[in-house]
Amino acid sequence: MVHSMDRLGRNLVDLSCLVQKITLRGIHIEFVKENLTFTGEDSPMANLLLSVMGAFAEFERSLIKERQMEGIALAKKPGAYKGRKAVLSRDQIEEIKTRVANGDKKSHIARDFNISRETLYQYLRR
Repeated sequence: MVHSMDRLGRNLVDLSCLVQKITLRGIHIEFVKENLTFTGEDSPMANLLLSVMGAFAEFERSLIKERQMEGIALAKKPGAYKGRKAVLSRDQIEEIKTRVANGDKKSHIARDFNISRETLYQYLRR
């Protein structure tokens, strides 16, 4: 059971491939929101509905992303959208860079500052 088609696939091609792979294994897929079920022995009408509903879901998602990007661009102009605040101070970042230069293990440094290694790498890239 899947709540909605747009929850299963990123786009129409992905959705169709996933439905086909799953149904070929003998698994039935039921989309609750669209009230559709696929068994692998589907009629041409069921495949058409999958394509049409999947295309609408992909279109709707692209509109949402487009609006989101427009909103972010508008918010950045006056400075309202700056992203997440830095966890570490400038002194802490300098200490991290010094420790890395001295050969300390990055995983140990990240643990000492209570940050992930990816966050540590982001600070090192700045």
